[in-house]
Amino acid sequence: MNDTPGWASPGSAPSDGHEAGASGPAEPADRPGAANPTEQPGPDPQDTGSKWSKEQPPPSQWSAPTGATAPGQAPPPPPPGPGWGTPPPGGPGGYGGHGGYGPPGGSGGNSGYGGWGGGYGAPGGYGGWGGPPPAAKPGVIPLRPLGVGEILDGAVSTMRSYWRTVLGISLTVAVITEIVVILLQGFVLNDTVDAEALNDPSATLDELTRAMGDAMLGSVVVLVISVIGTVLATALLTTVTSRAVLGKPVTTGEAWRDARPQVLKLLGLILLLILIAAGIVFVGTLPGILVAVSGEGAGGAALAVLGGLGAGVVAVWLLMRFSLASPALMLEKQGILKSMSRSAKLVRGSWWRVFGIQLLAAIIANIVAAIVVIPFTFFATALSGDGVGGFLEGTGDLGWTFLIISGIGSVIGSMITFPITAGVTVLLYIDQRIRREALDLELARAAGVQDYGTGHTPGS
Repeated sequence: MNDTPGWASPGSAPSDGHEAGASGPAEPADRPGAANPTEQPGPDPQDTGSKWSKEQPPPSQWSAPTGATAPGQAPPPPPPGPGWGTPPPGGPGGYGGHGGYGPPGGSGGNSGYGGWGGGYGAPGGYGGWGGPPPAAKPGVIPLRPLGVGEILDGAVSTMRSYWRTVLGISLTVAVITEIVVILLQGFVLNDTVDAEALNDPSATLDELTRAMGDAMLGSVVVLVISVIGTVLATALLTTVTSRAVLGKPVTTGEAWRDARPQVLKLLGLILLLILIAAGIVFVGTLPGILVAVSGEGAGGAALAVLGGLGAGVVAVWLLMRFSLASPALMLEKQGILKSMSRSAKLVRGSWWRVFGIQLLAAIIANIVAAIVVIPFTFFATALSGDGVGGFLEGTGDLGWTFLIISGIGSVIGSMITFPITAGVTVLLYIDQRIRREALDLELARAAGVQDYGTGHTPGS
């Protein structure tokens, strides 16, 4: 067990061959009281031979370990279940003088009912159930199955506690990405896209096709650059979040050294998931496209919409099924296909929960980012040549003023969205492994928590 991300090899993880709900890890053989199948039972040091007494008590004469009672006197009734009812007669000492029902907050007057200690007291005493002890929390989350609020709070706490590293990584990646996008839009894409043809009712089919192709090409280029930036930020922030769970800070250099061997694999994973989703949507809309080309325009369009909606549902289902592949690849040092398989096993049976948390995190992050980006966008359009009206009508020119000012807003928005989305994904991965594989035990050992897991039942 080491303190680097990955914690434990998933080769023996229950999710690799066992379903959730399996019993926890076997008790170590060297623990006192554990059975050793290879050890032969040795002689009892106190057994000096068969020396049974010839005089044995008559059968059915053994008495319970209670206080002495007079002959013919019925033993005191057993105590009720743990609760906080009115103490029965017998004084503060307990029921019938046996000390079973003691004063509030402690055991009975003597040592509990029948001398067994820990009487049935009022709330706060031994007999009252106060809930399980709190879980260890060496870092930003408690080491137990997490709730939705704890996952979101863990992502925000990571950003707040290690803000220098988190914001430094997010700012660096966002600035580099946005500079490349601005340069491409300013020098290349802005000259090739003919936006006026899209708004011109008299434009020919060739002009519309060319304009739409140029616009789609520019969008794809910007998307690829954004994906690369997201991959880099996710890779580095995954390492930071995994260390924050253990309460151990990490510098940007350490995060890069740990993540660098997996960055290309992570990029391949993201691109593969995008291709899978795009391929599913294309297959779903293909019949409608073929019908429209054959001459049935209205029917083909309707079929394409229905096929696209159905394919979109399938694509979302698959993307959520593989949504934990990124942290599995980074923390377990897995390959692309193996990480996808790990994600599918971890998400199995919890798809709706994973989908809901991911969707909630994306909505929160984008709302916060929009609060920052939208004012910058309107300010940039107000300073551009055609103003806000030209921008809304699609006739405005994306000049350098607009690109730079809106780019600043995009950088600030990315600084917020990167840590939240990456942090929630990593904590969801950790939560699923805690529930299915008792990863909290490994995390506690890595964090140096002493005597953690005694009598612990993994999962929930």
